Amino acid sequence: MKKYIHIIALFAASLIITSCGSEEKKEAVDNTPAIKVAVSKVAINNNSPFLSASGKIQATNSADLSTRMMGYVKNVHVNVGDKVRKGQLLVSINNTDLQAKKGQVNAGITQAKTAFTNAEKNYNRFKNLYESKSVTQKEMDDMTANYQMAKAGLEAANQMKNEINAQFAYSNITAPFSGVITSKNIEIGDMANPGMPLISLEAPGEFEVIAMVPETEISQIKKGTTVNVLVKSMDKILKGNVTEVSISAKNTGGQYLVKINLEKTAVPILSGMFATVQFPVERKTTSALVLIPTQVIIEKGQLSGVYTVSESNTALLRWLRLGRKFGDKVEVLSGLNADESYIVSADGKLFNGAKISVQ
Repeated sequence: MKKYIHIIALFAASLIITSCGSEEKKEAVDNTPAIKVAVSKVAINNNSPFLSASGKIQATNSADLSTRMMGYVKNVHVNVGDKVRKGQLLVSINNTDLQAKKGQVNAGITQAKTAFTNAEKNYNRFKNLYESKSVTQKEMDDMTANYQMAKAGLEAANQMKNEINAQFAYSNITAPFSGVITSKNIEIGDMANPGMPLISLEAPGEFEVIAMVPETEISQIKKGTTVNVLVKSMDKILKGNVTEVSISAKNTGGQYLVKINLEKTAVPILSGMFATVQFPVERKTTSALVLIPTQVIIEKGQLSGVYTVSESNTALLRWLRLGRKFGDKVEVLSGLNADESYIVSADGKLFNGAKISVQ
């Protein structure tokens, strides 16, 4: 009996020690210093009654040149930034196998020509004999068939030569128009593969803007409309005209693509610059825009969020649905209300549930 009493006592003592250890551990966690953070209120923008959309400038005439054949690059005749004229040779690809095929085709053409010439002479001879009733109808039909086959064989050989000549055009890459080389993705000795971009070319001086417009406003955008385009990096406003309006948002994330052709200007704009397109149409939506800075956005895969302050003074990662960009701010469509605050900076690494102290 005493043995059982001792076992129960030891078990109870172990539970007390474990419980004390848990309490000490919990107290240690609770004593973790809070991360100092700075917060900001959501910005509201309802001043402008007109629609604005973010876009990117690109050259009106641009091309990514590739080849349809596989082979080693024999020579690259240009570098990035070089000005080239239409038809100028840009890249040469080894075409030894094509040269061999061309020799075979030329030999086949010679053979086909000889066979055709001989068949034609025999056909004409038999034709005269048939008119004088010196040969039978069967013999004349056989000679006509032989002549037609020889003629078809010569035509097939000539078409094979045209095919080889077309292949040679893909071993010597030339400029489709005059412009400037913007990228070079191949070097001498590299293996060129079908469809792989080798050289990128743009025609300077003519630019367009690709902008995305939400579904609530796209019905008001009309082709031919004159718009203002603000180039953010240069703080310049340019004139443009709407040239294309997409009727589907299937592959553009629910927003519609609009293309604006920029008027020629002395402003030194370049492809890839960001711009804001101001359409002269009133916004249909009357609700105020909820805007937050782009630098506070947390991205994980395809998700975007922002850290907010919970009721228990801990960091809370809130997932958002974002809309258009306005300079260094982005529109929040859902996930954050106008009367809420978000964390803009922290003295340490934030995570969900981290203790914070608002400064």
